[in-house]
Amino acid sequence: MLKGRHLLEPMDLTTKEIDEICLLAEKIIDNPKKYRNVCQGQILATLFFEPSTRTRLSFEAAMLRLGGSVIGFSDSSSSSVSKGESIVDTIKVISCYADIIAMRHPKEGAPKIAAMNTNIPIINAGDGGHHHPTQTLTDLLTIKRAKKRFDNLTIGLCGDLKFGRTVHSLVKAMLRYPNNKFIFISPKELEIPDYIKDELKEKRIEFMEVTKMEEVLPKLDILYMTRVQKERFFNEEDYIKLKDTFILDKEKMKLANKNMIVIHPLPRVNEIHPEVDNDKRAYYFEQVKNGMYVRMALIMKLLGIEE
Repeated sequence: MLKGRHLLEPMDLTTKEIDEICLLAEKIIDNPKKYRNVCQGQILATLFFEPSTRTRLSFEAAMLRLGGSVIGFSDSSSSSVSKGESIVDTIKVISCYADIIAMRHPKEGAPKIAAMNTNIPIINAGDGGHHHPTQTLTDLLTIKRAKKRFDNLTIGLCGDLKFGRTVHSLVKAMLRYPNNKFIFISPKELEIPDYIKDELKEKRIEFMEVTKMEEVLPKLDILYMTRVQKERFFNEEDYIKLKDTFILDKEKMKLANKNMIVIHPLPRVNEIHPEVDNDKRAYYFEQVKNGMYVRMALIMKLLGIEE
């Protein structure tokens, strides 16, 4: 039962609960009209202390499509935080107005503090380089719809694996399913953190690290591309040096398995050439739509709204 719960990281959900959310999302995709008034009278607050377009609009579209309403802000400078108000006070005030909160914050752990100070569900919409659980649900729904399963997959993750919260969350989610293998593709400076590698070793899950995409493309069922995130760098020279390390183009796609899918949390900069968009294996725009549907399902579950 998910009613009244918080979602702060992907591991807050069991695999059974993930399956239930994905199943409901697929039902919504199949018959959206059935669900267009189920959240009438309910209010979602979107508290975005860090700029975002896709995630914030996805949450807002999800609630509006369910017949609910939305309040909130898209930048901390337009909130009382700019006057010195604490996160705790902001959350306590917003909890008087809303039934559920989606919150993004640049500091790791901020949504957890929020969850400790409210009696309404908090959804972490991204906290620093930490977690982004609804992006993980989006990725999982996309994988489920494309591959019909979560197990026996070889997953390549490419680009910024050091700071990419979506990468960390997806690995932690997928390592719970049997016989998955991981291939990490990145420059040395942006390799996957040791705590992820340690967990994979502890669970005896097969993984490898490479610095060239071409050599592993034929082995992959899923290629998860990420951008090198300028906002995570202290030194612009380092960012400039690494930003063009991996670019997926038409030529590289010729090396890939014909059933491989390409997904990306977006926004992209230049790591996927626009010429790849027309390849039937490019799933990243469908992934965006899946994100709205999976958030619709999650909102319903956390509010305890029956189908």
